[in-house]
Amino acid sequence: MLHPSYSDLMKVVNSEVEEGDTPVVSSRYSIVMATSKRARQIIAGDEPFVYAEGKKPLSMAVEELNEAKIKILADEEEV
Repeated sequence: MLHPSYSDLMKVVNSEVEEGDTPVVSSRYSIVMATSKRARQIIAGDEPFVYAEGKKPLSMAVEELNEAKIKILADEEEV
């Protein structure tokens, strides 16, 4: 079982969206893609934003997302 759950992660990501606006994340796929991209960045040498001792890069990415240390941007916000 994944802790935190996908629904918990989606709530964290969409917490800044105002009522009536389109949510940033509406599927598990978006969560998976965002965390895998961040995990690849950590593997490539980026510093993790959470305590990393003994954790795998994907676990660190999920924890960063859950603690709102990273943010998923909507498609139109990408740089």
